[in-house]
Amino acid sequence: MSLTLGGGPLASDAPTTVNYTIDSPSRALYMHQFPRRVRAEVGGLTVLDSDRGVLLHESGLLPAFYVPMEDIGQRYLVPSDRTTHCPFKGDASYWDLVVGDWTAHNAVWAYPAPTPEATWLHGLASMYWNAAEGWFDEEEQVYGHLRDPFHRVDARRSSMLVRISFGAQVIALTGAAMVLSETGLPNRYYVPFNDVHRDLLVPSRTRTYCPYKGRAAYWNLRIGDTEIADVGWSLPEPLKDGRDVRDHICFRHDELTMTLEKD
Repeated sequence: MSLTLGGGPLASDAPTTVNYTIDSPSRALYMHQFPRRVRAEVGGLTVLDSDRGVLLHESGLLPAFYVPMEDIGQRYLVPSDRTTHCPFKGDASYWDLVVGDWTAHNAVWAYPAPTPEATWLHGLASMYWNAAEGWFDEEEQVYGHLRDPFHRVDARRSSMLVRISFGAQVIALTGAAMVLSETGLPNRYYVPFNDVHRDLLVPSRTRTYCPYKGRAAYWNLRIGDTEIADVGWSLPEPLKDGRDVRDHICFRHDELTMTLEKD
């Protein structure tokens, strides 16, 4: 993600504060070895199993995971009529993934005759993430997508006085926030729940998942007869990169105001 988005060197908004130039098309490609075994399962059956996978970084896109075609269960693949063309990679062929009653249409794609600039894609195939029921990085189940080795998450204690308001109503006020820096994203301030007016928050049904921080639970704001959905999120059972902001909430909504003051 850091290479292809958020001002990274292969992003469409690549930085100008460099002493080099990259002679590349509007979409640059960079492929490298993924260091661990990856498996995908459907109904308890393994449909992909590879310790020879690679990550393909492409400008403006999340990295895509490719494996040698033979590392995908051939008995589960049915050729599809779908084809697509990429000017940078070539013409893609597709296969349906069929496992018993489970069918994921156009789940797998490959470039049988890639462009001369991407010949190293020959013999490799990729599978859409939602085509499988579960993905595993070694023996750890992962969600959303594989972790990008160029993506980083850091959380640090902040001495800034953080105030979150809705109009004249102060929702949170703390001098003990955690500032979380994540590659390609603006800093997020996480406020301890002890410094929040919890009586104004109502649990939301919204859930999202970050492969780096874990599953996020969202909160609505209720003041009198006014309720605003999903004004913030917390990480009740964070992954390693989110553990420092457990028992904190991050507010982000157009109708809220956050002010920062130096201690």
